[in-house]
Amino acid sequence: MDGQKIVDMLQKTIHPDSRESAEQELNQVHKIIGFAPTLLQVVMSDQLQMPIRQAGVIYLKNMVTQFWNEREAEEIGAPVPFSIHDQDRLAIRENLIEAMIGTPELIRVQLGVCLYQILKSDYPGRWTGIVDKVVHFIQSDNSAAWYGALVAIYQLVKNFEYKKPEERGPLNAAMQHILPLIHQRCQQLLPDASELSVLMQKQILKIFFALVQYNLPLDLITKEVFIGWMKVIRVIVERPVPDECNQVDEDERSELVWWKCKKWAMHILARVFERYGSPTAVSKEYEQFAEWYLKASSNEIFHVLLKMLDQYRQGVFVTSRVLQQTLNYINTGVSHAISWKVMKPHIGIIVKEILFPLMCYKDEDAEMWEDDPYEYIRLKFDVFEDFISPVTAAQTLLHTVVKSRKQMLEMTMGFCRDVLTTKDMDPRKKDGALHMIGTLADILLKKKKFKDQMELLLTMHVFPEFNNELGYMRARANWVLHYFSEISFKDKKNLLMALELSRKCLCQEKEMPVKVEAAIALQMLITNQDDAKEHLHAHVKSIIIELLSVIRETENDDLTNVMQKLICTYDTEIIEIAVDITQHLAMTFNQVIDAEDQTDDKAITAMGILNTIETILTVMEDQKAIMMQIEGIVLSVIGTILRQNIMDFYEEVLSLVFSLTCSHVSEHLWQVFFMMYDMFQRDGFDFFLEMMPALHNYIIVDPQAFISDPKRIEVIYNICKRVFQGDAGEDAECHAAKLLEVILIQYRGVIDQVIPLFVELVLDRLTREVKTSELRTMCLQVVIAALYYNPLLLLEILEKMRLPNSDQSITQQFLKQWFHDTDCFLGLHDRKICALGLCTLMSVPTRPESVNTFASQFLPALLLVFKGLNRAYESRAQREEESDDEDEDDDDDDEYEEVLESDEDEIDENSKEYLELLAKRAGDKLGDDDEDGYEETALESYNTPLDDDDCPVDEYMIFKEVLHGLEMKDPSWYNALTSGLTPDQKLEVHEILKLAEQRRALAESKKIQQVGGYQFTETSVPSAFNFGMPPPQ
Repeated sequence: MDGQKIVDMLQKTIHPDSRESAEQELNQVHKIIGFAPTLLQVVMSDQLQMPIRQAGVIYLKNMVTQFWNEREAEEIGAPVPFSIHDQDRLAIRENLIEAMIGTPELIRVQLGVCLYQILKSDYPGRWTGIVDKVVHFIQSDNSAAWYGALVAIYQLVKNFEYKKPEERGPLNAAMQHILPLIHQRCQQLLPDASELSVLMQKQILKIFFALVQYNLPLDLITKEVFIGWMKVIRVIVERPVPDECNQVDEDERSELVWWKCKKWAMHILARVFERYGSPTAVSKEYEQFAEWYLKASSNEIFHVLLKMLDQYRQGVFVTSRVLQQTLNYINTGVSHAISWKVMKPHIGIIVKEILFPLMCYKDEDAEMWEDDPYEYIRLKFDVFEDFISPVTAAQTLLHTVVKSRKQMLEMTMGFCRDVLTTKDMDPRKKDGALHMIGTLADILLKKKKFKDQMELLLTMHVFPEFNNELGYMRARANWVLHYFSEISFKDKKNLLMALELSRKCLCQEKEMPVKVEAAIALQMLITNQDDAKEHLHAHVKSIIIELLSVIRETENDDLTNVMQKLICTYDTEIIEIAVDITQHLAMTFNQVIDAEDQTDDKAITAMGILNTIETILTVMEDQKAIMMQIEGIVLSVIGTILRQNIMDFYEEVLSLVFSLTCSHVSEHLWQVFFMMYDMFQRDGFDFFLEMMPALHNYIIVDPQAFISDPKRIEVIYNICKRVFQGDAGEDAECHAAKLLEVILIQYRGVIDQVIPLFVELVLDRLTREVKTSELRTMCLQVVIAALYYNPLLLLEILEKMRLPNSDQSITQQFLKQWFHDTDCFLGLHDRKICALGLCTLMSVPTRPESVNTFASQFLPALLLVFKGLNRAYESRAQREEESDDEDEDDDDDDEYEEVLESDEDEIDENSKEYLELLAKRAGDKLGDDDEDGYEETALESYNTPLDDDDCPVDEYMIFKEVLHGLEMKDPSWYNALTSGLTPDQKLEVHEILKLAEQRRALAESKKIQQVGGYQFTETSVPSAFNFGMPPPQ
């Protein structure tokens, strides 16, 4: 392959005018053998301009990602999809590590992605030599080769990072050689504080972190090896950064490699302590290691970290991530007596001089509030920010210390009281004190000593701040109310005051962060205070209108939860403005998705808006006139998502379609039906399960409309066919079969033309491997439904069908499987259709001989099914009775969890002991001999006419009628059915017949009751049934 030609094409891709034609040229030649290795050589050439090399490496990365693995043809006879030739893959493997060593960072990053993809496919099977190669470069004296080799090792480890321990054998084998080498290199590099040296140290730490993040291979990392790594990490954490780092602006220091190196060192320490070093919180395989770690290593690290915190307290700069991980490490140690003894003398200073300042309003907060209040809101409510914020780490540590250790709550509250009561105290410090108190709200509200004082605290120190001229103090006041929303107000006037203060902040405030906090405070007060709903009743419309405006301006997802709460709480009050709310939310949704900067935050907000719209649809379901108006607005949102193929919101869209079709299906919604089908064919195959509820509605809600257009049933059939023939999985296939069954029952007698298609589809699926009894039973159920639909038609279809390589009809095979799997029919519906199917087949006057051969199996199978039905009906009645009884909430304990003495360890009940208990219970469950089928199956929610409460079809009565009819009209068949019954089985049949009569009487009684009167007539059940004997002449 001509390298210059590739260079020319890459050159053209850089220029907008020639990019499209150049990309087409590349797509035409990239399948030629030799192209990919030549492209790699182009990327490696330092004689070419960087933009050309960048274009080349991106194209190479895309090729490797898409075409490295060999793929099979989608269908028999179809062309085999392109994959990179074996010869080219070998050439790339032989040169890739050298390329990573010899190229600049911009190129190396993309080559690292290539390596990751190749290793995923080829290691260890096709590329065991990579280990020897990186070991060679790490061992060499050429330090310029070390960094590229370390990046390669990192990609190797990343490939196994999330794998189970038993799947990590190839990695552990490789690391037996690599780990000692990189540890040795790191030790050698420690004295060298140059940027390149520290960069390599950082890379080594990243490798170690990826190796141990989810699994600690104790045979690889022995205690001696671990001690060696801890020494290296301790040196990195403890050593000062070079003086020149302090000349850089503080906001930019976290990007310096010296601080990044410390960050990864702290990552390792915090992760190891949390996951492997806490004896009461680890799984069994790490118990011994945890005991050893806590005694051998933990305290030394604590001294290093306490020293760092003391320097931070005295004004020495520490980056936020290093500080956060330090606090996390200390938080883990609070519950261990050994660690607590080390930190206890310093905990007062830590709380007052480290945690408290972190929790105060700071200059950077003020700057962001002033310059970009919307970004301030985004950061304060960003759940991802919580994982990296030292403020969140400070909150967590404070809560853990106060919850777990004696006298800490008293000390902390005394400190906060002093701050709040000191005259002319800096408002920022008051903010910090209120922040600390709010963080401890759940503890304070359960401590006898404090809970009765909290109402007074709110009235004296929180309510006045609502009038503070400083916006951040008004925001903090609302935040504190939010966290104390579960307080039991002794004076209801104080509750009303709290509600009114927050309402005014939302509706009259100018500062947006205050409005957001006020909205959430109102939500929590409404949720936790029974009297709140009534007080806000008169203001709910103005609150909602203002909240809509705030949501639109801030695009804050938490506020959509507030809106959902208000809508559910004030469903009657919002009827007048439901249309306006929906319109406003739809406009906000369009604003969010049309924004140029599409971030995860915006996607979450958009989902929240869609969920809020769904809440409105649910609440307004019975308001037909309102629903008609809302429908058009919601359809515009649905149309936008489906037309623009926004897959992120497919699940929410399908939920909206379901909500809109629960009671009617308009002409516009039928258009959406076909849009859903287009979506399914295009990129929505994986969303079939989410489509299912809406598709079910389309089938059952307006039967006349559904059946009026043959294309509609054709769409359902095509969807189910693709699910059966694709790789959707057996759960999806069960749902597809359910749809077919629903149609057969719903449209009994009017869709003869589709019966052969449905039956052939499911029987074809049964000829291939079926792993679960659920799918096998569900496919059988479709055929049974077809039997119930029209037995003669089905038998005609089955008699015409032939098994592969056989002249035998499929009828006998179907019946054999059905009788074999009778015990696999679970729940009410499945058993009912099974019973109806058997009764229907029994009563067919002209039966194929293949049916007659199973005569002796019909009644035993029905007895088994009716046993299950009896249990299922009893279970349903019991659940309905239980649901009528309202369970009273358990009273909260007055005291919070017991705090620990200094020499006590906290036992994490949610980890080791709890997991062991669950395992024991699971083992006990396996030994239970209870029969299955008490609970309804997952698919029973997709109801059919047979499942309606007023369904006239009773399987017990039909069984009685069929058996009695056969005895009178077809005695030889009746005799064949009953002659093999045992005495116990005959008794069971009699009990079913007795129950059938009782059910008939109950049904008649209900009918009479509906018309307002009763007639009592005596009915009798024969004391004996004539089994196996001809009827009297």
